[in-house]
Amino acid sequence: MAKNDVERVTEEKIAKGGVLVRFYFDIQDKEKDKLQPLLLNLVNEQLMKEPGIVYVYGSVEEPIEKDGVFMTSAIVTALFDSFKPLMAVAFRYAPAALEILKPQKEMHFNTGELQSMLMDLSQISVAYSQFILEKVMKPEDVEQIKRQMANRAEVGKKYMTGNKEGGDGGGGKK
Repeated sequence: MAKNDVERVTEEKIAKGGVLVRFYFDIQDKEKDKLQPLLLNLVNEQLMKEPGIVYVYGSVEEPIEKDGVFMTSAIVTALFDSFKPLMAVAFRYAPAALEILKPQKEMHFNTGELQSMLMDLSQISVAYSQFILEKVMKPEDVEQIKRQMANRAEVGKKYMTGNKEGGDGGGGKK
C-alpha cells in the first residue's frame, strides 16, 4: 500500500471504531542471533494473523549486550478494526508498553461489547493459567484442574445462552 492508501484505510477504520496502536516489545537471550528472528516472527507470522488486525508494520532494533545477556526491542504499529481484538492481542503478547495513537478522543462501548471483551480476557487468562499449571503440577493434579475448568466453562456457557439450570439467574442466594 502506498502511504496515502495506508492513511486512507487508517482514517476509514478509525471512523468506524478502529484503533491505531504502537506496541513496544522486548526480548532477551544469551544468543544474539536468536533475537531479531524471534521478533520478526512475532510481527510477520503471529501478529499479522491475529483476528481484527488490518495491518501491522514495525522495526527491530540491533541487539545490545549487558552482563552477558543480549537484548533488543521492536516498535510495532498495528491498526485494529475495533478495540476488542486490541485488548486480546495486548493480553496475549504482553508488550512492554503500548500507546494508542488514534483515536484521540473518548471511546464508548455498549454493555454487550464490554461483556464480550471481559469474557475473552477471562478465557485467555484461564488458558494461560492452565499452561502454567501444566508445567509445574503433577499430572494427576493437572487432570483435576482440567475437569474443574471444563465444568466452569460449561456453567459459563449456560449463563451466556440463557439456560440457567442449577443457578438462580442472578448470582445471588436462592
